[in-house]
Amino acid sequence: MPEFSVPTQLPDWVKNHVSRYLESGGADGHMWDSAIAGGPGPIPTLLLATTGRSTGQARTVPLIYSKTEGGFLVIASRGGTPQHPDWYLNLLADPNVSIRVATDVYDATARTASADERGALWQQMAAIYPPYNGYQARTEREIPVVILEPVQ
Repeated sequence: MPEFSVPTQLPDWVKNHVSRYLESGGADGHMWDSAIAGGPGPIPTLLLATTGRSTGQARTVPLIYSKTEGGFLVIASRGGTPQHPDWYLNLLADPNVSIRVATDVYDATARTASADERGALWQQMAAIYPPYNGYQARTEREIPVVILEPVQ
């Protein structure tokens, strides 16, 4: 499974968030103040480590999440841009991922929610972070809902 690391290719505020999360063992960084991005305030984030589809190197990104039966939900929004985020393309190529949720670390398998699952799961995530609805409104692509299922 991919290892966690501080991303070099993302903005400084993201690097700082991941650095705090990792250095504290999840005690600091789990709750992110989304107000800086138009959100409702502190919300839970996890760290997702994928394997780069081109480089084969581990890539880490912080993501807003919610719990669901058997796992965790994340949204591949990329702020509503026309393209999927790189981390989503990476997990399509290799669904074996690592996740850190506060102080807990899991090996997991990632999958895109089916059409039947998506509606309710989208609503669950939009209740946590309402800007997701705006992101979906400004893009023609259907933003994926991803289920991260810990490996037993």
